[in-house]
This record gives sequence, structure tokens and C-alpha cells, in this order.
Amino acid sequence: MKKICIIALLATVCMVPIKAQIHLGLKAGLNVTSLSLKNDYIDNLFSNKTGFFVGPTIRFTLPFLGVDISALYDQREADISAYDMSNNNHTEKIKQKTLQIPVNARFAVGLGSTANIFFFAGPQFGFNVGSKSKDLFGVYEWTMNDSEFSLNFGLGALLLSHLQLSVNYNINLGKTGELKTKSSSEQYSQVETGKFNAWQIAVAYYF
Repeated sequence: MKKICIIALLATVCMVPIKAQIHLGLKAGLNVTSLSLKNDYIDNLFSNKTGFFVGPTIRFTLPFLGVDISALYDQREADISAYDMSNNNHTEKIKQKTLQIPVNARFAVGLGSTANIFFFAGPQFGFNVGSKSKDLFGVYEWTMNDSEFSLNFGLGALLLSHLQLSVNYNINLGKTGELKTKSSSEQYSQVETGKFNAWQIAVAYYF
């Protein structure tokens, strides 16, 4: 999966025209994350949890069309709750730390020299840089994928050619990780998959 993501990323970068104008910048923002997970005995009660991302970004500009590529340290989390044999509720936290590389094509509508509004979409390649696994309640183990693939859809505004504001929805097309259930013999008897989807609000500044 990781090799496929890298090859797809390199192929996308090579498609950027050589004559495009290049703008370097910094990007940061918030994730509002929802974990999709199905299990009869464990609940994701707090589905909208806030995380963050930050890193360098580069924008290639053509008339009405552009491409932006970023390398972002991304942190997302979810609270997982479960009841024990005495019907007491317990909560533990799952954190995902990744390097995310979004590659977005953008179509801009100009509002004069001071601003433009743009729509964007594209693939995003994620690579795990945090903990690989976490024990939950002594009964489950959550294991992160080494890599993941998702898509972005959003819109934004570029002000004075430097300040950019945007919002998008990030849809995971695979899985973020697996939840394994231990049996009495300490072997994993059941495996369920889970994935993070997120609304993202970002601000970027191009130099």
C-alpha cells in the first residue's frame, strides 16, 4: 500500500506543467474527526473530536487552474467507551499521528486583483508516524495501518495572493486501523475495521 501511494504521488507531481508559477508557504488548521467503527460492546460516543495539522505547502498556478501539494503533520483522535461486567463505563483515547500529503487540483474564480474563490479536490496520502498499536480495556487491541489513502473535496478563498482560507471534507477510502478482540486463550478471535473521516478548516500563507 505504501509503495502504491508513493508511485501515485510521484506521478501526480510529474503532471504539473513546468511553466507554472510556484508559490511556497505554510499551512495549518483543525481536524474535526469522526471514527467509523462497528462493534456490539464498544462505542465511539464522542465522534466529533478536534485535532490539528501543520506543515509546508506549495502552490502551482496556471490561468483558472492550479495544484497545491502539502506535507502535513496530522493528529486525529477519538474517545472509545465500553462497559465492564459490572456495567461501569470506561473511556480510553485513540490517537493517530501521520504525515499527510494532499495533492489538490483547484479551479479559481477571480474577484479582481485582491481575491479569488476556488474549488478543489484531490487525493491524499497518509503515512503513520505514531504508535502502531494500543491496548484497550485489556480486551481489545487497536492497530494502526502503516499507510492510508483518502480524498479531499472543498472550497476556499485566496486574499491578496498571500493569505488563504479553506474548508474541506476528507474521506478515507480504506481503513485507518483494525480493532481486534481477544478470546479467553489470548488469541484474537474477531477483527473489525475502523476509519477516520474529518472536516478540515485551514489557513495558509504564501510568501
